Amino acid sequence: MILLRRLLGDVLRRQRQRQGRTLREVSSSARVSLGYLSEVERGQKEASSELLSAICDALDVRMSELMREVSDELALAELAQSAAATTPAPVRPMLGSVSVAGVPPERVTIKAPAEAVDVVAA
Repeated sequence: MILLRRLLGDVLRRQRQRQGRTLREVSSSARVSLGYLSEVERGQKEASSELLSAICDALDVRMSELMREVSDELALAELAQSAAATTPAPVRPMLGSVSVAGVPPERVTIKAPAEAVDVVAA
């Protein structure tokens, strides 16, 4: 599941880091607690429009630019998610069950493909 708050937080963090600014600097400029801004950046808290506006002002970034970048990230995440859902998982060949009860161990030879094979003794 794609969470908008995580994408938004990632974009905010990248904006801040591009400017070489710390959480403390931006939280002070935006008048938001450092802990809360950190939670927003990590996608743990939903930011209100007022809070986003204050953070954008502190970063000197237009909210429309921020949302455009979030929208681009969302589009990529949706494409990746739909591609993963339509790509079938690789099929691993199944070996049939073979009983070797009553056969001396030195007489049993198992030849298997290079893939891992589980052998269970009865």
